[in-house]
Amino acid sequence: MDWRSVKFDWNRARAFLVTAEEGSLSAAARALDMTQPTLGRQVAALEEELGIALFERVGRGIELTPGGLALVEHVRAMGEAANRVSLIASGKSDCLEGNICISATEATAAYTLPPIIQKLRQKEPGINIELIASSSASDLKRREADIAIRGFRPTQLDLIAKKVSDAKAHLYATPSYLASLGNPGSPMEFSHAEFLGFNKSNEYLNALNERGFELSISNFPVMTENHLVHWELVKQGVCIGVMSEDIGDAEPGVQRILPDSEPFTFELWLVAHRELRTSRRVRVVFDFLAAELSCSEVG
Repeated sequence: MDWRSVKFDWNRARAFLVTAEEGSLSAAARALDMTQPTLGRQVAALEEELGIALFERVGRGIELTPGGLALVEHVRAMGEAANRVSLIASGKSDCLEGNICISATEATAAYTLPPIIQKLRQKEPGINIELIASSSASDLKRREADIAIRGFRPTQLDLIAKKVSDAKAHLYATPSYLASLGNPGSPMEFSHAEFLGFNKSNEYLNALNERGFELSISNFPVMTENHLVHWELVKQGVCIGVMSEDIGDAEPGVQRILPDSEPFTFELWLVAHRELRTSRRVRVVFDFLAAELSCSEVG
């Protein structure tokens, strides 16, 4: 290989790739934690180095030029290779002190993890923790998190996963809301009740109807994908909502709407990238979380 022919700067190529993937200079600057003018200069410098225009203005946005389209997949492959180098390097680190990023749902992050993180901090004060609370699964392959707590089994071959519990969830409402419905005693008696939805998908609606409810989309006048907002709306008596058993039963202001009904069940998995799993720091945190989460049922 003629190394003298490779004359462009990888940082500039990375700026081009992230801009192409994010769709704007401002979004790319946020993703790379740099100012927009700095990012723009890096992209412009790469264009000068390569001798082609990579983006063109379209209205208030930007689009890849034909030259940019021809290059972006090659630069994306470079980015994936660079990411693998970073994963391998961090995976072989024996240093226990440093940063760790954990991803979990809002409910798990807010209600389950705080006492666990407190114990971890007492045991390993040199580990700094970043906690991502989101209903969206973080992409471990792209280093959006080091460890993820997920309510489903991952399918990617290059991820290490451990099942930590079988969790349970129930439908909850305030006593006053149930009283306003006449304290229904069966699923069919909730046909005029209002439930909290998560999105416009009918998956949740269908799951409830499979349990004997007779509901339509009109029974879901309020929707939110944020688990914490969902739970606060339940506690305020707005609608009927769902929450994990450990959190729901511990809240004195609500009750299960049908105490004798079968719970919703789901598996809880702890996940890390297989190369990061060899890192001493990630291994310590992974094993600690596995032990703590196995001792409790989590939502």
